[in-house]
This record gives sequence, structure tokens and C-alpha cells, in this order.
Amino acid sequence: MQPSPETIAACSSARGYSSRRDFLSRSCNGLGSLALANLVAREALAGPHDPLTQRPAHEKRKAKHCIFLFMQGGVSQIDSFDYKPLLNRLHGKPLNRTPNLTGELQGRLTFPHACVGSPFRFARHGQSGHYFSELYPQMSRHADRMAFIHGIKTDNQNHGPSTLHVTTGSQFPGSPSVGSWMTYGLGTENQNMPAYVAIQDPRGAPMNGAAVWANGYLPAAHQGTLLRPHGTPILNLARPSGLTHRQQRRELDALDFLNRRHLAHRSNVSELEARISSYELAFRMQARAPGVVDLTREPEHIHRLYGLDNPATANFGRQCLLARRMVEHGVRYTMLIHGVQNNAFSWDDHGDVQGRMIRHTREVDRPVAALLTDLAQRGLLDETLVVWASEMGRTPFVNGSLGGKPGREHNSWALVMWMAGGNVRGGVRVGRTDEFGLRAAHSQIPVRNVHATILSLMGLDDEELRYLHAGRLRQLTNIGGEVLTELIG
Repeated sequence: MQPSPETIAACSSARGYSSRRDFLSRSCNGLGSLALANLVAREALAGPHDPLTQRPAHEKRKAKHCIFLFMQGGVSQIDSFDYKPLLNRLHGKPLNRTPNLTGELQGRLTFPHACVGSPFRFARHGQSGHYFSELYPQMSRHADRMAFIHGIKTDNQNHGPSTLHVTTGSQFPGSPSVGSWMTYGLGTENQNMPAYVAIQDPRGAPMNGAAVWANGYLPAAHQGTLLRPHGTPILNLARPSGLTHRQQRRELDALDFLNRRHLAHRSNVSELEARISSYELAFRMQARAPGVVDLTREPEHIHRLYGLDNPATANFGRQCLLARRMVEHGVRYTMLIHGVQNNAFSWDDHGDVQGRMIRHTREVDRPVAALLTDLAQRGLLDETLVVWASEMGRTPFVNGSLGGKPGREHNSWALVMWMAGGNVRGGVRVGRTDEFGLRAAHSQIPVRNVHATILSLMGLDDEELRYLHAGRLRQLTNIGGEVLTELIG
């Protein structure tokens, strides 16, 4: 298969001039210069082409925006959405030998272990009758909006590689994130905000840090922009004191004149052309971005809806409310992260799964339900794909003795995700785990199939969305994924 001329052009390297970059980095007081590169770089493209120009989708879909809710640490599916009553009868006993397992999970079962039944009650909800544990009283009200995927398998049992696998399609560093592929395929419909925003837990960064929202080998314009939870939303964006809007506009105009005169006498310097436009976007954002993240403009009943009046829900409630505002302002992809690394604030519950799951879900249940409610009542859910994900599931057992407050181990064979909005067929379920919740009952669902489905729900064909890198046409799913058509209505 020969790459298209557009693909080859997109992969051509533009010749850089370090002295010019040095000059630009010191110019235009207060625009943040290269500190804003992750936001506004229009980098390394042949010709004066904006990589974020809005482009038509491959197929017609309702969703124009995507909100990706990532729960760092490995959500226990057995205590959330995957009801396994047999485990309560086996509580404290070893699990029956399960054939055809490999890797770390197989190794864990060779050591002493004990089954851990869920301490939480489960009930069916909605017309779909999907099971939710009592930990999700608010989200369960949206059961008929959600489509669940059970028995997803990632390729690694460890947090770092598995987090990358779910967020970038590869367990190895250096690949573009899902949001980067989405903006590469669709561009952006706004001119005053980033196309791709990441809002992490205010208590700290996820595993791999910025790699989970990185552009990888795609042009730099497709990297996610980290939105700070408090204060100035983006570092170095604010205009310095003493510099008026008019003065800054005149400086930009002078710099633009000099840059374009320099550009007119040279060829193949599209990096400069790209950086010229970056300053204009940063200038526009100085007026727009602070207002977008100013939640004081929201009425009191919206603050209560998202739980901003409750210390337990305020942090993630703010993240979810910001995500709704991102959709309203044309941001293509918003990634929300709950949990920090694999520490006490993450979902990595090797001990006291009961107490820790109560705390985790108390923080996210109301905000996520509020996001779905708010999007729906504003008529935005039909044009917004909402995805709930984690990097892995948990085991139905704990290694060693049961102890007083048992937890659960890593399980890359039984991840559960759900989607809502857009063309998602609410109430359906794809896949099923075995009676222990250890792995898929029949065929495992690889993460690449979930990624292909997310792209399809945004109108993108995984087989058409490719980028030439290092002599090979790359794609999010690496070797191609199968769309889970049962989820699409």
C-alpha cells in the first residue's frame, strides 16, 4: 500500500533554524513562548498548513467531542460492574485451577491465595438490568445510557506499561495518545482553545506523567495541553503586568512582519510558519481561556449537582464540570484523570479493597453522574462520547492469607469499560467474564478493539487513520482493531 501524498508531506521534516527559535523564545513578552509548545505548536509540516484545520470524518457520526475518564490504578471490576456471587461462597478458599493463563497472573495463582468475595451489594438497574454495586448510586441511574465492555485484555500486568497501552495503544513509550490520533484525524472546530486538554488529579500526576496525553511521533500540535486545576489555567499564558492589550498587539504585529519577510526569501521553513500562528492562538487564548475555566460563572445548583460543595467530591467534580465547559467551547478531546501514580490516592487496592473502594467511588460517583446529566439536559450528550476506563482490572483473590482487610491483585485479563453518548447503544453489553471474574468467559477483547470502536464512534476509520513514521504506516491499534459494532446504534 503506497502512502498518500498528504501522508508523505505530513511526515517530511522541516529544516529548523536554532537562532530563529532562540529569537522567538525570547520575544513577545508574556506569551509563554516555548513553554506553550504543548498547546500551540504548529510544528514540522510541509507548506503553510495548519495541522489542526477541521477535517471531515470518514463516516457520519453524532459525536464531535470525546471525554475520556481515566481511573488510575486498576478499578476493581468485581466490586463495581461485574457481579460474581460465586466469590462470596468461595470467600477464603483457593481458586480452582484455571488453564491457559500466562504471565504474572498465572504466577500469582501458583502461590498461596484466597478468594475475596465482594463486600458490596449488587442490584440491577434500568431497563437493561445491568448490575451495579451499591458504590455507584448516582451513576447507576444512567444504566440505560451506558454500553459496557467486559473482559478487555491489556498486554501487561504492571501499571506503567498497561496505562500506556490503554491511553496510547502501545505499552511502550513514544506512541501518540488516543486524543492525539483524534485531533490528527478531525482537527478542531475552535480557534481560541486547545483541541486537546488533559486535567489531572490535583493531588498529582498519573503513571508515566505527560506520556499519557503526548503526541508521540505525530506533529507537536496534537499533544494534549495540561490544564491546571487552580489559578492560571496554563502556565506562562497571562500577560505580564504593565503590558496592555494594545501594546502586545503591536509587538505581535511587528514580530509577524519580520517573520514573514524572513519567510518570503526562504523555502522549506514551515516550522517558522507554524510558530507564527502559534503566537496568534496564544494571544487569543489570553482573553478566552481564563473565562472558560472560571467556574464562578456557573449557578449554585450546578455547583451542587457536581458536588463542588462537598470536600469528598469537589476535586473531581471540578474536573467534570470543566470537561463540560470544554465541550461547550469546542475542545475536541478532554482527558480527566482520577488517581495518582500507584499510591494511596490511586485505585491500586492490594489491601483493604472495601475501605479504599468506598473512598474512591465517593469521590467520582456523583461528579460522573452529574456530567452525564448535565450534558444530556443541555443537548450535548448526543454530540459527546464519554468513556470510562482504567489500565486493568483486579483479581478475585489475594495472595497470601486472607487477613482482616483483604485487597486484590493486578489483573490484565478482566478490565471493564463503559461508553455513553453519541451513537452508543445504551444498555448493551459486549463480552462476559467467567464465573470468578478472572478473565473472559469466551474470547478476550483486546484493547485495540476498544480503540477502534472509540475512533469509529467519532467517525474515524482506524484503517484509514494512519501516519508514516520511520518508514512504516502507523495507526492507533498498531496491527488493526475490530470495531465492536454491537455498541454502535
